[in-house]
Amino acid sequence: MKNHTQWVQTTLPTPLGDMRLAASAAGLTGAWFVTGQRHLPPDDHMASWPLVPEHPLLLAAIEQLSMYFRSERQAFDLPLDLTGGTPFQQSVWNALLGISSGHTLSYGELARRMDRPAAVRAVGTAIGRNPLSVIVPCHRVVGASGALTGYAGGLDRKAALLRLEGVIPQPF
Repeated sequence: MKNHTQWVQTTLPTPLGDMRLAASAAGLTGAWFVTGQRHLPPDDHMASWPLVPEHPLLLAAIEQLSMYFRSERQAFDLPLDLTGGTPFQQSVWNALLGISSGHTLSYGELARRMDRPAAVRAVGTAIGRNPLSVIVPCHRVVGASGALTGYAGGLDRKAALLRLEGVIPQPF
């Protein structure tokens, strides 16, 4: 994670558990579930970020995520700062932004769309390191057979997000 020393943070309660949101001067840098999330920034980094719940960008992210979880919003309109990743990771995260709500894509298809068909594993690894859960929709990437595979926030959350978006039927 680059430039982490200038970030600010807050916490948002969601139906899937609390999320930690982080922002830099350039945009939203992180949205992670507080518990059960893999690939979090190091604890000493997060501890150094001041809590600034009144930060305008964090407030906008809270509003948009809250609307999303109430099924009142399908897409996000927030400035993003993806510079914490490598150039390849950034390209994958930007490609994820092209998967609209209510749709899924396989890892292989995403790699093909990026003109990197042989890089399926690298694409999958980059997806797993996505620092902006829900907002950069890595939950919309599934296995070649359509099976739910891999999600740094846990497969239960991935299924819940896809149910919210109408991809998976709601349970009775």
